[in-house]
Amino acid sequence: MIAPPAGYAATALLGAVLGLDVVSFPQAMLSRPLVAATLAGALAGSATFGLIIGATLELFALETLPIGASRYPEWGSAAVVGGTLFAMAERADPLASPGVMNTAVLCAIVTAWVGSRSMVLLRQLNGRLARRSMDALASGSARTVVGLQLGGLVGDLVRGFLLTLVALLVMVPAQNATLARWHSPMRESRAVVVALAAMVAGGAVWKLVHAVPRARWLFLGGLLCGLAVMALA
Repeated sequence: MIAPPAGYAATALLGAVLGLDVVSFPQAMLSRPLVAATLAGALAGSATFGLIIGATLELFALETLPIGASRYPEWGSAAVVGGTLFAMAERADPLASPGVMNTAVLCAIVTAWVGSRSMVLLRQLNGRLARRSMDALASGSARTVVGLQLGGLVGDLVRGFLLTLVALLVMVPAQNATLARWHSPMRESRAVVVALAAMVAGGAVWKLVHAVPRARWLFLGGLLCGLAVMALA
């Protein structure tokens, strides 16, 4: 279904760059699932399939508020994993894999959770390195400041690369084994994913805007307009 491990290097490099974008550099929103999964899908042979899974993951990611030192899922590398799994399976045989969206979304969410933990560990390592250099920092050493910054950037790049690579090595066989035993019809399977994503996104949006005057009417109006566009498309 997907290229052998030797073919994962380019995808892992994309995951590294987009993982870096989450909090380090350049923070240009390239790590948003809509963008990240589309790029991963294009690398896997189908930007369209990457866009589909990216839009789905974006609905889940709306719940994330990356504020300060809070813990949150790392969606950049995770979306690369989800986009790759979905695009490659769909390109191989769309009709033979009715559960591919379910497994791709689940693998992306698990990767995002593991990625969150990896970011915390990297921050702790950066903190220890900074404490060892307190005297040089207190003296205003530009070399120490630049060294710590570059070290943090390189560490985050390596973190994203390893996270994406290990996730693919683990989850590709797991997805293949799951799909071989998947018996639910495609329509019902994907309806479950879409319904869950819509509920998460709706709750996230409402949590942000519920205190705004007339928010519930604006929210309801926007929802109805969106449903109307879907029905007419």
